[in-house]
Amino acid sequence: MSDNLNILLVGASQMAVDYHKVLKALKCEVTVVGRSKSGVEKFRELTGSEAIEGGLSDFLLHNDLKRFSSAIVAVGLEELFATTVALLKAGIKKILVEKPAGLNFEEIEKLSLSALEMKAEIYVAYNRRFYESVLQARKIIEEDGGVSSFHFEFTEWSHVIEKIDKKPGIKENWFLANSSHVVDLAFFMGGEPEKLSAYTSGSLSWHPVSIFAGSGITKKGALFTYHSNWEAPGRWFVELLTNKHRLILKPLEELHIQKRGSVLVEKMQLDSELDLNYKPGLFRQTQAFVHGSGSDLFSLQDHKMRLKYLKQIVNQID
Repeated sequence: MSDNLNILLVGASQMAVDYHKVLKALKCEVTVVGRSKSGVEKFRELTGSEAIEGGLSDFLLHNDLKRFSSAIVAVGLEELFATTVALLKAGIKKILVEKPAGLNFEEIEKLSLSALEMKAEIYVAYNRRFYESVLQARKIIEEDGGVSSFHFEFTEWSHVIEKIDKKPGIKENWFLANSSHVVDLAFFMGGEPEKLSAYTSGSLSWHPVSIFAGSGITKKGALFTYHSNWEAPGRWFVELLTNKHRLILKPLEELHIQKRGSVLVEKMQLDSELDLNYKPGLFRQTQAFVHGSGSDLFSLQDHKMRLKYLKQIVNQID
């Protein structure tokens, strides 16, 4: 672990505020670069700390980035790709970028190539991997000898989303931008897919697909299924089965357990202090990134490899 914990935090949004809180708790030196005067003022109001306005491009013209050990990108979805590429070109070799690292599949693939060319270490911030519920479920899975099958749902509330004002391209890529959180968590806990059969139907005025169903097998032989209907009621959840337990994350922040031979489903009591004091999952995720213990972080290269299956799910096969 390096003693140089000088972090460049790009963005002054609420997400940046959440990161700043964690970084200060980890005793990091933090330089925050925002864009607009109003955003920087809001950041200062919420954190009591300064941020530099004018955007990253202006900051790069007047600053040497050699003093920074790494950077965190917490800008809007439509700016993730360009911001991360700018940091790479400026010499930053270790970056944590907010999920899903680009507005669409093409941007993620281009960013992956840039990272390889620059020999940079980039991680995608799927913070739900670090929930206390996930940590405890994974302990049980390990004790039970692994996952034999799992099911997940990533239903979105389309009646709510259609009323949200978003910049062009965001709602059209909502599966990647938002639903991929659940897909990542399911494959992180259950295993990476080896084969997948996907089916879609329906569409919305703002999204090309509205109903999803599919199944597959992981590289370790676990079977999985998924189903999501954005035109009907539903919610996000993941269920994982071992030879002893059914583990239910519904909602994802909670862990419910059914033991073999019983119909009783019990809620597990969790020590969720970190998830209550900080944005859930963010403390452990940022700690893993800053201190180099990043085995559970999702590398950009692994993200790029998984795009094949994400494209299948949303029916955007090359």
